[in-house]
Amino acid sequence: MNDIQAFIAVAREKSFTKAAAGLGVSPSALSHTIRNLEERIGVRLLARTTRNVAPTEAGEHLLLSVAPLFEQINNEIERIAELRDKPAGTIRITCSDDAAEGLLRPILPDFLEKYPDISVEIHIDYGFTNIVTERFDAGIRLGESISKDMIAVRMGPDWRLSVVGTPEYFRAHPVPVIPQDLSHHRCINIRHSPAGSVYAWEFEKDTRKMNIRVSGPLLSNSIIHVMNGALDGIGLAYVPEALARPYIDSGRLIEVLADWSPVFTGFHLYYPNRRNTSPAFAAFVDAVRYRDSPK
Repeated sequence: MNDIQAFIAVAREKSFTKAAAGLGVSPSALSHTIRNLEERIGVRLLARTTRNVAPTEAGEHLLLSVAPLFEQINNEIERIAELRDKPAGTIRITCSDDAAEGLLRPILPDFLEKYPDISVEIHIDYGFTNIVTERFDAGIRLGESISKDMIAVRMGPDWRLSVVGTPEYFRAHPVPVIPQDLSHHRCINIRHSPAGSVYAWEFEKDTRKMNIRVSGPLLSNSIIHVMNGALDGIGLAYVPEALARPYIDSGRLIEVLADWSPVFTGFHLYYPNRRNTSPAFAAFVDAVRYRDSPK
């Protein structure tokens, strides 16, 4: 049984090195374990090259049929362990860095102090990660982009984006009056995923809606670095208003085109519809829930 679990680890990671690190053994010992398993079964389970490891047809069949059974066993053991007095375990969350900064960071100190047996793992990702296949407990997205088969818990109010730049920048460049004026400005772009397109800035006023593609010397996949670029005077940035507000109030940034900024549905925590939610995860959901959300 231990050898089969070792095989599952290698087949999923497609790497002896990564699987060995997760199992706490050496790659050579793990390779020896898999060879012994293949000899006992009499079927080759993994195709190995100098660069890649992948399940054979027989290995893929074994992985698909057996791995869920081991997961069920582990889930039941974890559920029994959670019958202790205090919630315990690791909660894995995937989200963008602005959601982590604005929504998770404020609640984590008190939450982790209240529940010392719980640990939270935050994975920063702007892509649409499949939280089921990637084995995350939950993700954070804008409410409008969450699949209908997920449970969604509001974490914050509706929000809007702000076009901002430094006073020094606007002393050297005219203030844009309409979104089309941005074509004459140095703008800091964001690309959410390596294979994705550059985000087109969305604007709305009364019944008019438009997407403006801007250009400039800096592009990032992190909204934090986009805003830092604006703070450094590189150009204009289009960032969540709540993230820019402290700098606007202090005078380090100036907001423009505010009357063109549309309102977006607030961030939500989303997770699969499970009948058995662990005490640790239930405590986390309660901690991040937006208390003033509209009914």
